[in-house]
Formats: sequence, structure tokens, C-alpha cells
Amino acid sequence: MKKNKKILLLVSLVAMLAIILTGCAAYKTGANAAPKGGFFGLIYQFIGIPIRNIMLATENAIGGSNGAGWAIAIITAVIRFVLLPLMLSTSKKSTIQQEKVSRLQDQFKLIQDALKDRSLTPDKQMQISQLQQKVYRVKNLSITGGIGCLPLLVKFQFMIGIYQAVAYSDALYKSNFFGVSLGKPSLLFAIVGALFYLAQSLLMLRGVSEQQRAAMQSTVFISPLMTLFISMSTPGALGLYFLVGGIIALIQQVIVTYIILPRAKAKIDAELKEKPMKVVVTKEIIDNIISDNTNTGNSTSSTTAEDELRKRNAGKQKRNDK
Repeated sequence: MKKNKKILLLVSLVAMLAIILTGCAAYKTGANAAPKGGFFGLIYQFIGIPIRNIMLATENAIGGSNGAGWAIAIITAVIRFVLLPLMLSTSKKSTIQQEKVSRLQDQFKLIQDALKDRSLTPDKQMQISQLQQKVYRVKNLSITGGIGCLPLLVKFQFMIGIYQAVAYSDALYKSNFFGVSLGKPSLLFAIVGALFYLAQSLLMLRGVSEQQRAAMQSTVFISPLMTLFISMSTPGALGLYFLVGGIIALIQQVIVTYIILPRAKAKIDAELKEKPMKVVVTKEIIDNIISDNTNTGNSTSSTTAEDELRKRNAGKQKRNDK
């Protein structure tokens, strides 16, 4: 169920991005007519125009027929490398979180297996589901997986800026990069960029537990397919942006897989030796929740009888003391 929700969320984001880019294109009433107002006009004014000016200045500095393409590649690389420390920090937090969660899979499996019982009442399901939140809370883990939104927001805005800078500039729109048009969709850039993101996604599966790998396999192809879909629907400049970004994303994943992940595992192993992980969920706890809910009336009667017996014993003790 959770896998389906994640996939649905990612697909929704892709659809939203496609709508936004289509909306940008809808403003082109003439040859590269820029939006004058509204949401897309604001994006163009504060993001698209500055990026366009930077790209034109970089193209003039480089010169040659491929200057515009090199400008896109250089600017993309600079932005991505500037964001790299933040991305690596986010990846480190996410990796440590995933490693800690992997050590709790036995407890999570107990919860998941219990929730598969269709005879459970809504009250039982709620109480058992709350056990998972308790595990996260006790272990000081984030339900979001330690993933930050800032790098994604920055990349998203820059991607829209690249699109508008090329789509609404005659000079950039008519440019080529080694014979590939920057103003029209490029199948070459789309395929190569998607392959880099596929390599990054496959590399993410290395070094993780079998349970994590099984959970991640369903989302491996989403990022490459998203890259392919957007690149084939937008100017080649955006395809080039994805291609360069894919190269840097692959470099980032190599660092995560072969440096950050082993260090995270070693750190967690050392912490667990000093302070073993507390067991929050057991089969007995789940069985008690189910049995208590099943016999609510009996449990209430039993509790009342026990309270009454305690009161009587307390009264007898007082009389004996006197």
C-alpha cells in the first residue's frame, strides 16, 4: 500500500510538471512570445530572464556555434556542484535513516503482518498502526525519511528557468549543440539523460538490505522515465540540462554508495554495541491489543471486578489494623 502511494505521488509530480511546462508553451502566441502576466509571467520575470541573460553572456564569452549548449552545460554543472554539499548532506541523513529503519524491519513486519488480517476492526487497525509511529518516535526517526525539499525546489525552479530562457529567446531557440537543436525536442538528449538517471537508480540498490532493495525496486524506473518523458516533450535545452544533471547525479550516487553508506553502517554498528536497540513492538504486544479489543466487554468486567476486590481487601486491612 505504501509503495503504491509513493508511486502515485511521484506520478502526480510528473503530471504536474508536464502541465506547468505545457502551460508555459501555451503562452507562445507567436514565434517565441514570452508570457506577460500571471503565474508563468512571474516565473519568467524573476527566473527565466536572469537565466537567459547569464546564458547569453556565457555564450558570448565562449563563442562558436556550440556556445549556447556549452553555456547550458556549464551553468547546470555550476548550480549542481554548488548544491552538491547540500545534496550529500541530505543523502547522508537519508542513508542513516534507512540503515536504522532496516534494523527495525522485524518490528515493522510484525505490524504489517497483523494489519493483513481482514477481520481486524477499525479500532484494532488504528492501535496497531500507531505502534509504527511509536517506533519512529522512540527511535527518533523521521517518517519522511530524512529527505529535504530545498534542493528539489532549487532544481525545479532552475529547470523552469532553462525552459523559458530558451523558449522565449530567438538567439537561444535557434541555437544548436553539436548539430542537436536546443529549441526542439531531442531524442538523443532524452535517451542519454534517462540512461544516466537509470544508472544512478540502479546504483542506489547496491549495498542496501534485501528488504530495502525489494521496496526500492518498484521506483527504480520512475526517475529515468520522468526524465525521458519531460525531455521528449520540451526543447533540447532542457534535455541537455537533464543530461548534465544526470552525470552529476551519478557522481553523487557513487559518493553515497561507496563512501557515505559504508561509514553510516559502521557508525550505527558502533552505536548499537554501546547501546542496543530497544524493542518497541513484539508479537505479544500485538496479540494483547487484538485480544483486548476482541474481549472489550469481558475486559471491562474483569477490570471492574478486580477494582472491587482491591477495595474490599483494603477495607478488611483497615479493620484489622484497628
